[in-house]
Amino acid sequence: MPSSTDPAVAAQQPPRTVALVTLGCARNEVDSEELAGRLAADGFRLVSDVGEAEVALVNTCGFVEAAKRDSIDTLLAAADLKGDGPTRAVVAVGCLAERYGAELAEALPEADAVLGFDAYPHIAERLRAVLAGQPVPVHQPVDRRRLLPVSPTARRGATDRARPPRQRLATGPVASVKLANGCDRRCSFCAIPTFRGAFSSRRPAEILSEARELAEQGVRELVLVSENSTSYGKDLGDLRLLEALLPQIAAVEGIERVRVSYLQPAELRPSLIDVIAATPGLAAYFDLSFQHASGVVLRRMRRFGDGARFLDLLAQIRHVNPAAGVRSNVIVGFPGEAEEDLVALEDFLGQARLDAVGVFGYSDEDGTEAAGFDGKYDDDTVRARVSRVSGLVEDLLAQRAEDRVGSHVEVLIEEADAAGGTGRAAHQGPEDGSTRVVGPGLRVGEVVRATVTGAHGVDLRARA
Repeated sequence: MPSSTDPAVAAQQPPRTVALVTLGCARNEVDSEELAGRLAADGFRLVSDVGEAEVALVNTCGFVEAAKRDSIDTLLAAADLKGDGPTRAVVAVGCLAERYGAELAEALPEADAVLGFDAYPHIAERLRAVLAGQPVPVHQPVDRRRLLPVSPTARRGATDRARPPRQRLATGPVASVKLANGCDRRCSFCAIPTFRGAFSSRRPAEILSEARELAEQGVRELVLVSENSTSYGKDLGDLRLLEALLPQIAAVEGIERVRVSYLQPAELRPSLIDVIAATPGLAAYFDLSFQHASGVVLRRMRRFGDGARFLDLLAQIRHVNPAAGVRSNVIVGFPGEAEEDLVALEDFLGQARLDAVGVFGYSDEDGTEAAGFDGKYDDDTVRARVSRVSGLVEDLLAQRAEDRVGSHVEVLIEEADAAGGTGRAAHQGPEDGSTRVVGPGLRVGEVVRATVTGAHGVDLRARA
């Protein structure tokens, strides 16, 4: 007898409903929209409310401890809905599911299935099996760095596949596009390469095709994301391929602005600085992962540079475009971080004139080199250092925003009302603050030239 997962039988049944819940970074958002596209193409009906769906598909984050807890809490909250309405199953996908697999399934029996990245092409089949009460294999994690050749150029074509359909889950004029997957760096605190795999660039033609499709759907700003955008093209035999690709993306009809995220300071080439800072249609915006400014701490992190080198890099950027925006992240409380190291970080932040800074406290990550380091600090000490640096950063970012009063900015309007609109200037990334523009007749999706009249924290006020 044919099963309910047989395509012929499934086609005769009412469409099953699924709600996607996305946690974590913009790369997960792209994954969710590709999952949504696969499911819609295979007969599922997407709903926005988990309480109205037969399946809650939770795209989890496994980056740091707080993100893991948030993912588990979200899965449990979805599981609580089972039995009270249409919700019949909760399925975990994403980085936490990929990273822990069977361990997560055992610790969280409330989840009806835990699926890894390799299940994505078969996601509709897997969900139908779950709804039919059929067993679905639990994901068994592997070190994904070992799935591709060690040499980047030997990977060429290794991950080529038909691009999955993508269905947008968000409205609005901004969308993310993946440049690449994975990472070849071996930062001592980071486990991402083990579950995201080795670095693999997408083909330029595929990226341009996706950019055109999103533009036809009303997207006006593309945010290019990856684990390390500065490595783009190295596995395709051209480390400067990004410099050639960016102007082509910016020239796509309908796209007003292109923004590049996740740049590694040690790999940021002068030619790439010139392209990002001076090409029309590209946001003069540099998302630089400094992580610290003490050379001693950075060496233990298996990273390069120090405060002086980073300031030189910022000077190069501002020589090309004085108004360029710069954001970064820093980790405090790293094992062995002495008081003079923390002071070096504070001194650097005081001179760097950054527009946005994320401050994170160190915590051990399973399978990382730093988890075995000596010189660790207790939670109270780490929290105190986070509070100390966060307070400094808050003041510095407010001062940097004040410095922009009187300047001209171009704001992509993302929300509009009778009095004006709210959006982001070129120096403001999706999580870096906003600009409120006063002026009549502003429309969502248009880019407005405005004069900055005031600031409140990192947020700006402006007049069209």
